[in-house]
Amino acid sequence: MNRKRLGTSPMYVTDICMGTMTFGLQADEPTSFAIMDRAVEAGVDFFDTAEMYPVPPSAKLFGVTEQIVGRWMKERGNRDQIILATKVTGPGHGWFRPDIRHGFTALDRRQIFKAVEDSLRRLQTDYIDLYQTHWPDHGMRQEDTLEPLTELIQQGKVRAIGASNETCWGLMKNLWAAETHGLARMDTVQNNFSLINRRCESELAQVCRKEGVSLLPYSPLGGGVLTGKYNDGQLPAGARFTDYINNGGPRQKRMASRFVNDRSLETTARLAVIARDLGISVTTLSVAWSKQHDFVASTIIGATTVAQLEESLKAADLVLDAETLARIDEIDVAIPNPMTEDGLRRL
Repeated sequence: MNRKRLGTSPMYVTDICMGTMTFGLQADEPTSFAIMDRAVEAGVDFFDTAEMYPVPPSAKLFGVTEQIVGRWMKERGNRDQIILATKVTGPGHGWFRPDIRHGFTALDRRQIFKAVEDSLRRLQTDYIDLYQTHWPDHGMRQEDTLEPLTELIQQGKVRAIGASNETCWGLMKNLWAAETHGLARMDTVQNNFSLINRRCESELAQVCRKEGVSLLPYSPLGGGVLTGKYNDGQLPAGARFTDYINNGGPRQKRMASRFVNDRSLETTARLAVIARDLGISVTTLSVAWSKQHDFVASTIIGATTVAQLEESLKAADLVLDAETLARIDEIDVAIPNPMTEDGLRRL
């Protein structure tokens, strides 16, 4: 498994990262332990979690995923062998009001300090390798968020910082504020990026390349859509978007429609032909494609079973050739950006 630097930080990580957002809900604790054990056995040393996991977030389960990861590291005695990332929850921007700290999730000093101490306790560690803001707070001055994060680095509780679900403007504004005020800079940005959501390849990719920031793509399987499990009208039991479609509120139904729609399903069907020609699954193809980008440091994969994990791990040493990449691009030209409402916008 290859290793890449996280931005300009001193840390190098495996180019596949083990995501944990299913732990404690879709995957129980024994299964979560087995998934993490298998990831380590395969060579993965980078793990990503968040205070608000598992997903979908709820007040009842808030923090459970971090607790599971903490107990696993404690039992295995492997904390020093893991590059650990977690996140402080920012405002939901109208999608929802996070059931965390009574919904008070502004990215200010008080909330950040409270969040980091709680995460350290749940994770049973005295430091976090990569601490990320989970949704931006564009209503604040960036320096008011960067100052407490910088203090955490100076205190040794955090080694590097990053952002998640950030815009190109927000990332550049953060980098400008860090340079202007002599504060810690964002070394990573964790955004949705997959074969049904390729928007990061344009402006965000240029920001990453020119400014020395690493993209950490999440949802490389398009929320499971690229496994093909929703094709042909299927709504598999236990799948996240099946639950959103059948039982979710307006916000969840809207999210499901972004991922599961005629254009994303047609893209998946066409990718399946390419994968079949290569003798691999679309899952393996999707992960390999994601981590092959020069501005990507590590692609975050998720799983609810060890069997699911195996298909992603098959991408570890797979390099797609120019002909395969060209065939994939032809699909993108025919069906651009399936996850955007108009199918045409490239942010």
